[in-house]
Amino acid sequence: MTFLSAAQMNSQNDIEANFTVIESLIRQSKAQGASLIVFPENFACFAAGKQRETATQFEAIQQRLEQLAHQHQIWIVAGTLPCPFRPDGSVIQDGRVRTASLCISPEKTEARYDKIHLFDVQVGDAVGGYQESRFFEPGTDAVVAKTPFGNIGLMVCYDLRFPELALTLRAQGADILTAPAAFTHTTGEQHWQLLLQARAMDSQCAVLGAAQQGWHGEKRQTWGHTGAAGCRGQLLDIHHAEGAGLITVPFDAAEQAKLRESMPLIQHRVLLQY
Repeated sequence: MTFLSAAQMNSQNDIEANFTVIESLIRQSKAQGASLIVFPENFACFAAGKQRETATQFEAIQQRLEQLAHQHQIWIVAGTLPCPFRPDGSVIQDGRVRTASLCISPEKTEARYDKIHLFDVQVGDAVGGYQESRFFEPGTDAVVAKTPFGNIGLMVCYDLRFPELALTLRAQGADILTAPAAFTHTTGEQHWQLLLQARAMDSQCAVLGAAQQGWHGEKRQTWGHTGAAGCRGQLLDIHHAEGAGLITVPFDAAEQAKLRESMPLIQHRVLLQY
């Protein structure tokens, strides 16, 4: 039996203050016996319009997280960080950045996933409309990271609305799906828990949704409710409180394998063309 944690944060634009919370949550996770902790989207800095500025510190923040993973002997899915270059090292020339989610072992960074689906939508909140594609370049590749306790399929926030990505990750060997997020209060209230459970049921993977919660500046409000769903689609735990917090849930790889054998959804899947 392995234990996995998902963190909730109310990150602001002060990186040092956010790291104080990050380190506290890591200590709590280790005290609860977890092998992995997942942080939310924008966990190190949540500052509208400052993505490019934060991106200049990408490598320094990555090294700091690697040191924490080594110090505490824990795997970290480092929510998302804005990055000025692609996985191949080429620099993004048009002023945009990529939303990168890092999977870090106690030894090194093992994998990087760049968010594929960008949030270009109209929402009935104080912000009104969101157009991530103005500031971010989309990623192109699904990524699965191998760990001693199971393979992690990396997702981010809006990706949860696209079952094709979850199914692709499952086809590539994922046992666990991670979903760092900063859902708006409006869309989170409507769909967050439903999406966590639906993607778990579709893929027969455990899903860990680490969420931002509360106000970030005067207009941006996130839903929170960090949650986890099991491979049957059942809700394992959800954090209803405001502000920073943590859930830690069990992951039983043998039980998951037994479910997949008794209900072989992937083998039964028929791809239809319309």
